[in-house]
Amino acid sequence: QVQLVESGGGLVQAGGSLRVSCVASGRTFSSYAMGWFRQAPGKEREFVAAISRSGLSPYYADSVNSRFTISRDNAKNTVYLQMNSLKPEDTAVYYCAATPPPSYYYTPRKLADFGSWGQGTQVTVSS
Repeated sequence: QVQLVESGGGLVQAGGSLRVSCVASGRTFSSYAMGWFRQAPGKEREFVAAISRSGLSPYYADSVNSRFTISRDNAKNTVYLQMNSLKPEDTAVYYCAATPPPSYYYTPRKLADFGSWGQGTQVTVSS
């Protein structure tokens, strides 16, 4: 199992930007596809973005496409989520997730695809 620790959450005004990070330890980071999910109060956890082992073909939820960018730095064992043009509806706890994918270029995108999870970081967007 890989251990995941998120950071970088906080309070930001609508229209602002924030970058959350997730550091992995315990296993070879480059062996994992990575994802970000979020969960707002009273709602189910939902997919936000994911990236393959190769770093190519990132995939985004429609609600964040063109506003959020996922990236990874294998030398730092870290995956990032850059969030721009934030909206109040982006308010949630953001979770990092990891999974060993079936291939180097595969980008998983379902919650059930991921087996390792961080504890989450709170992102609050004020109107």
